[in-house]
Amino acid sequence: MTPRESIKILLDSMNEAIIGQEHIVNRFVMGLLADGNILVEGLPGLAKTRAVRSMAEAIESTFSRIQFTPDLSPVDVMGSERVYEEDGKKTYQIHKGPIFGNIILADEINRAPAKVQSAMLEAMEEHQVTIAGQTLKLPELFIVLATQNPIEQEGTYPLSEAQKDRFFMHVKIDYVTMDSEYKMIQMVQNEKHHKKVQKERIPQEMIFAARDEVGKVKISEALGKYIVELVFSTRYPMRYSKQLDVMIDVGVSPRGSLALTQCAQVHAWMKGRNEVIVQDVHTVIHDVFRHRIIRSEHTRFSGIQNDEIIDIIVKTVPLPEETV
Repeated sequence: MTPRESIKILLDSMNEAIIGQEHIVNRFVMGLLADGNILVEGLPGLAKTRAVRSMAEAIESTFSRIQFTPDLSPVDVMGSERVYEEDGKKTYQIHKGPIFGNIILADEINRAPAKVQSAMLEAMEEHQVTIAGQTLKLPELFIVLATQNPIEQEGTYPLSEAQKDRFFMHVKIDYVTMDSEYKMIQMVQNEKHHKKVQKERIPQEMIFAARDEVGKVKISEALGKYIVELVFSTRYPMRYSKQLDVMIDVGVSPRGSLALTQCAQVHAWMKGRNEVIVQDVHTVIHDVFRHRIIRSEHTRFSGIQNDEIIDIIVKTVPLPEETV
């Protein structure tokens, strides 16, 4: 089995479990291949948890679900040093928390206090945690899929802009079509009456092999400069458009440049190409820029959303010469 065949099996398996949410499945796998964490925003009951669990079930991996609440503490997530007594002697052992999984569902991350969010994001960034003075590495296959609810903001601790920037992508999930919802009802009914058949799981080595192939996807100099120009249009909007200058207060960080490049490479690879084209960049730019642009006060009052600003950026920034 090739890495590409393995990823096709993963996509098919997840789409079978999550009917009508091809976009979210695609982005989850994209984050997995780019080795980047994802922030998912959507109303309750839109199968966010099911999507993450279906990914974990399809891969040889350990799944951890962390339900964030205001009373959660960092040790509940990271782990702690515990005292054990044997034959009258005290011994100290590290008890690892749920963060030491491969695929982590951080459910409603904005309900956790700042200390927990900070510890979580440090683990995401460094791929390691410190417990009782000991630094422990997290598994090589490690991805955090964090959710937040766009409503019911009372009692939450909104992520700061700097914390949001550490997420590779910010993906929005919406209601499915009527036809997909009916198929979902049928699927759940069938699951109740039929024992689920455990399929062969994809080895982690296939994920790493796929990442290696993604890294070899070429980006021309012209397209690389186009990606940088898209980013700079958010930092120096007056150079491109008075309209953008009025809309944007703070632009996309260097993390955004890297994320846009890697996501475009993954998208090209998933489409069976060995070189990135403009369409790959345009397909992923909203998910990469959405949480990195800070709107001006005027724009917020006007009700204009970041996705609308990104649409204007794509129309305003000149295409690379090789595609014109």
